[in-house]
Amino acid sequence: MERRNFIGMGGMALMGSALIPDLLMITSCADAKNAIALMMNHFGVSESDLKKVMAAALENGADYADLYFEHTFNNYLSLQDGAVNRVSSNIDYGVGVRVVVGDRTGYAYAENITPEEMLKATRTASRIASGNTGTTAAVNVSEPVFTDYYPVVRSWEEVTVKDKTPYVQKINDRCFAMDRRVAKVIASQSDTTSYLLFYNSEGILCCDYRPMASLSAYCIMNDKGRTENFHSARAFRKGAEFLTDDVVETVCREAIDGASRMFTAVKPKGGEMPVVMAAGGSGILLHEAIGHAFEADFNRKNISIFSDLLGKKVCNEHINVIDDGTIAGNRGSINFDDEGTPSRKTCIVTEGILTSYLHDRISARHYGIPSTGNGRRESFRYAPMPRMRCTYMENGNASEEEIIAGVKNGVYADKFTNGQVQIGAGDFTFFVKSGYLIENGKLTQPIKDINIIGNGPKALADITMVADNLLLDNSTWTCGKNGQSIPVTQGLPSVLVKKLTVGGI
Repeated sequence: MERRNFIGMGGMALMGSALIPDLLMITSCADAKNAIALMMNHFGVSESDLKKVMAAALENGADYADLYFEHTFNNYLSLQDGAVNRVSSNIDYGVGVRVVVGDRTGYAYAENITPEEMLKATRTASRIASGNTGTTAAVNVSEPVFTDYYPVVRSWEEVTVKDKTPYVQKINDRCFAMDRRVAKVIASQSDTTSYLLFYNSEGILCCDYRPMASLSAYCIMNDKGRTENFHSARAFRKGAEFLTDDVVETVCREAIDGASRMFTAVKPKGGEMPVVMAAGGSGILLHEAIGHAFEADFNRKNISIFSDLLGKKVCNEHINVIDDGTIAGNRGSINFDDEGTPSRKTCIVTEGILTSYLHDRISARHYGIPSTGNGRRESFRYAPMPRMRCTYMENGNASEEEIIAGVKNGVYADKFTNGQVQIGAGDFTFFVKSGYLIENGKLTQPIKDINIIGNGPKALADITMVADNLLLDNSTWTCGKNGQSIPVTQGLPSVLVKKLTVGGI
């Protein structure tokens, strides 16, 4: 059975980019007509070029086709031992062509956007998918206007390494000032800017400007011969206005407090027990235990354990699970997905009932419904597929204190790093960096480095209490599926799962 890996705390972008005058004018695609004109000029294509390539995509018969142009700048810098020791950059540029015939998808890409290379890639994709019947490209081009969920105040192309360096230096200096036990600090900053142009056989023509930024602190502390470490990061779809003293203070304080707690933490005794998942990063429970299993490609292929549960009760009636791509500045947000579908808020579970899968165009056509805007891809080199954006559970009506007070012996988990799920069976595991023992309704001894193992549908059904303290974990979460990695976010209010397997001593 294939496994889907959730790669926690990624943030490995690269550093430094060239300034491109026409693209510097695009820090939002809200002014669609002007932005599209600038974007087409940059990629060196005209409307007639797009129509010509689209005609070639459909010449062997197809139900649908699209073109995905991308120009991405990845920037990264890190500081170690008190000095910037790595500065790097990467530029990615090209176009992907997808042709769909029934359940067959032909995909090819070109790194040189010339008429010849585009037609070569297009005819390759067309031959892969090849159908006897199909559609024709739309005669009229439509330029839809999308809501901009990540407007930029100052673009990353305007910022130099010299402008960014003080923030990683502040992380270093602040961490050392906070605790005398600090032995080493690794501070890093990354930013990514993507310029996208999309055109499909329905005549939809649109563009997007997608920023991304992160700042992280990794702290190593020594105390009486013992060494502990902790990591903290923040990531948002923002421009250079993201870099502030407040975000520096946040990641430093979390890293220091976390590493400090590790000195008194122990590994608990393993076994089945109640687990209280703390607000925030515990959203990994949703992502691993059920999120992937709600992606519609697994369900239309009858791989997911939820394939025959649409419209049925899957958990407590007080539980509502959301996947949302419209949260302002959120790492998982998108103005439209990588198939030109407007982003939206999707209610996956409503009052305990499974009400929707997460759809791309192919699965939506299979189920005869509109796409939920979850068709995403890593880059122009890949075809899109159903993927999560920001997945979270809505607030319940309990307090975290009430939940903890109801547990005689269990664990409280609050910091997670990674996990994975077996889609068919629904079995999952994830790594807990830190938490506490719960003894007689109170948090007692700090714990560390444990695994939590369970089954997705059962864990969902075993959530008996949901708190009113929903928190999104705005760290550098990155999700892997079928070899593609994309940025996501997750969140959760504190919840009680009445029984999970805790891997301890």
